[in-house]
Amino acid sequence: MAAKRDYYEVLGVERSATEDEIKKAFRQAALKHHPDRNPGDRQAEQRFKEAAEAYEVLADANRRAQYDRFGPSAFEQGGQYSGPTFTNVEDIFRHFGDIFGSGVFGDMFGGRARSGPQAGRDLKIALELSLEEIDQGVERTVSLRRRETCATCRGSGAKPGTSASTCPSCGGRGQIHRNQGFFTMATTCPRCGGQGTVIEHPCSDCGGEGRISRKSEIKITIPPGVEEGVRLRVAGQGDAGDPGAPRGDLYCVIQEIEHAFFKRNGADLVCEVPVTFAQLALGKKGLEIPTLRGRAALEIPAGTQNGKLFRLRGQGLPHLEGRGRGDLLVRVFIEVPSSLTARQKEILEEFGKIEEQRAGSKSFFERLRSTFR
Repeated sequence: MAAKRDYYEVLGVERSATEDEIKKAFRQAALKHHPDRNPGDRQAEQRFKEAAEAYEVLADANRRAQYDRFGPSAFEQGGQYSGPTFTNVEDIFRHFGDIFGSGVFGDMFGGRARSGPQAGRDLKIALELSLEEIDQGVERTVSLRRRETCATCRGSGAKPGTSASTCPSCGGRGQIHRNQGFFTMATTCPRCGGQGTVIEHPCSDCGGEGRISRKSEIKITIPPGVEEGVRLRVAGQGDAGDPGAPRGDLYCVIQEIEHAFFKRNGADLVCEVPVTFAQLALGKKGLEIPTLRGRAALEIPAGTQNGKLFRLRGQGLPHLEGRGRGDLLVRVFIEVPSSLTARQKEILEEFGKIEEQRAGSKSFFERLRSTFR
């Protein structure tokens, strides 16, 4: 499989480009490579889809941040966003109609009649998860409003007992043709919106739309190991489509809740644990370290330096692709007591005198000066 071109290169923008600059570049690229302007040119059609894929990533702040950090590999793990799967130009119109605007391509290259029943719209929600939930995986039930097929008209949009009729303006073609000099310009029929039919007697419940907004509850299974910004696709749980067409999909964007003790680095977890000077100097066996699933024992060798990083294998988060678990990285640091007993002071003072004797009569600064002579 050929490596994908850099998304910034595809759109011809700098990596520091603003959202408006990216949007403008996408419009220009889409106009340049539009199949109606390049009939029969397979490469132009591919460039057209490539520009749409680049825009969908770079126009989203979370996905752009992932792409800037990891490149295309950020979207290669199972369950994560792997780019849109556009199969034709109509798919791109459906996804980016707000970018092109109504009539932008229709007026310049010819309108497009709707080809068959249209699939339902995709929906997107955010899911907040704790590290404990990410560690175990979790099933969530979410409530959302989505478009459902009208039960009264069964999605036809027409009043029961009636049906849609052929559009008198376009004769059922979905397009209006106008001659301009040597050219014939085709634009989407404004009366039927490209469907070729009109509803003279709309359904009283849905107003002729064929769908109504309704609150729904959906169960979502989140696999262990998901990360911030990952999009989970729940097939067939978006808006209802036209009669005979599939529903859209539901995309769940993961948002991690910050943990009070652990920091995340991929599948690894990082924490800091306070210890005493005596534990570092003399060593400590079986020091209990909290983990997401209980406690683990850490052995500190004698003479360990402050800030030493220890690795507890397999005590991190599970890898999303299912290959084992990450590690727990434990950084130890000396916790200086804010108050001492008389006996503690006595012992420390004695220890300090012994240290001074071992170091010799020269002060620290005198020894340091002699080192750099």
